[in-house]
Amino acid sequence: MDHFSIRELSTVQFGIFSVSDVTTDPTTGRTPDDTERVRSMLTIARHADEAGLDVFATGEHHNPPFVASSPTTMLGYLAGVTKNIILSTATTLITTNDPVRLAEEYAMLQVISEGRMDLMTGRGNTGPVYPWFGKDIRQGIPLAIENYALLRRLWTEDVVDWEGKFRTPLQGFTSTPRPLDGVPPFVWHGSIRSPEIAEQAAYYGDGFLHNNIFWPMHHTQQMIAFFRQRFEHYGHGRADQAIVGLGGQVFVRKNSQDAVAEFRPYFDEAPVYGHGPSMEDFTRETPLTVGSPQQVIDRYGAFVEEVGYYQRQMFLIDHAGLPLKTVLEQIDLLAGEIVPELRRIVEAKRPADDVPLNPPTHAERVAAAQEVGAAGDTHVGGTEDRWTGLRAEEGDPATLEPTAGRPFGL
Repeated sequence: MDHFSIRELSTVQFGIFSVSDVTTDPTTGRTPDDTERVRSMLTIARHADEAGLDVFATGEHHNPPFVASSPTTMLGYLAGVTKNIILSTATTLITTNDPVRLAEEYAMLQVISEGRMDLMTGRGNTGPVYPWFGKDIRQGIPLAIENYALLRRLWTEDVVDWEGKFRTPLQGFTSTPRPLDGVPPFVWHGSIRSPEIAEQAAYYGDGFLHNNIFWPMHHTQQMIAFFRQRFEHYGHGRADQAIVGLGGQVFVRKNSQDAVAEFRPYFDEAPVYGHGPSMEDFTRETPLTVGSPQQVIDRYGAFVEEVGYYQRQMFLIDHAGLPLKTVLEQIDLLAGEIVPELRRIVEAKRPADDVPLNPPTHAERVAAAQEVGAAGDTHVGGTEDRWTGLRAEEGDPATLEPTAGRPFGL
């Protein structure tokens, strides 16, 4: 039985994500404090829900100038004050978090939200975070592989005996609460530049989101093509049936001249852009689009031609010191003028009816698990590779080349 009112059942998903930066507004010189920034993120998420967007995602950071250090705390609160929007992460740090804690926290969020959530795992790109949590950044890929393998087992096996390289062994351990209806949350694997993470997503048949906000389209094409090819290799379906998402960032006004004039000081002074390429160069080489609603529609509507039909498009809009009032206006323009047209364009390019229209809902995952169980297959949770009979952590994480009788590096 479905647990929530969902508008995403019949459409590709569009949403927003926040990196939670605390940045001085270059036009006023004012810097919000951490409390104000956290509360503004809550307001942004609620407004996105009311406006009709499909997804709100928060990053996870543990260093200034970012404030989103506890995604499940924020998303748990939002589960109680929103109605329809899917609550997600961008990303959950699979490398520096204990997978036991992740299993508990995100199962709890799943129960509280009645399935109106998913999560995106990632390695993180802030080097100092690793030693702060007792980890070695040089082990980033092996940590991502081992920790996610354990996370899945904690969700799909009631009692876990486990031993790995990076944490103490588990004996007879049961993670609580158990996943809602016995089905874990849907997982995306987020990456900017790591083909190993795309491989991991493909191995499990999970979603892959290429957060391409700093990269040219030819790089995005290569990453997604690789993921699709490996998804098909592992037997989850055709390449075009893989679940794919993209990142993006926009600043919109009714006419392009106003958008460019208003956003330029934010671009020029923002820590993530400032004093680097010009705004014109950056918008030409990356998905950043500063202009009118039609310019955003034209730019993002063409992405489906570049990467194939994809199921989720996320936008970064609350960064660089932009005032809360401006961000809320951006949400209204996205939801009211841009997203309806992008839905129409993207869905018109869907190649076949058996290509997933959107990422699977909780209800759909429950139904699929029940169908597999009724067929007499005990492999409902996906703890083992159905083709090799081995667990993911039994592969060699140091290489993507096949080892004898083992999955490809996973």
